[in-house]
Amino acid sequence: MRVLPRARRSELAGMRAGALVVRVAAPPVEGKANAAVCALLAERAGVARSRVSVVRGASARDKVVRVEGVDAGALRSALELAPGDDPFL
Repeated sequence: MRVLPRARRSELAGMRAGALVVRVAAPPVEGKANAAVCALLAERAGVARSRVSVVRGASARDKVVRVEGVDAGALRSALELAPGDDPFL
């Protein structure tokens, strides 16, 4: 996923170059943007915030995030991804 911090609002912005684009209002300081990404994904997936974590790329814009407690199909529909869009590893 590609994270764009300091956006006007936190939202999923679709797919770009094979990566899910996530805009967050939080600045990229002291993990605030990472926390905002995890909170947004947890809300969309319907899981607790503690079930979402950044696996790789904590200090980069490109991240790998783990969402536990939901299967890939349910997560795909919760994130409103088209059938051909597959950002999952």
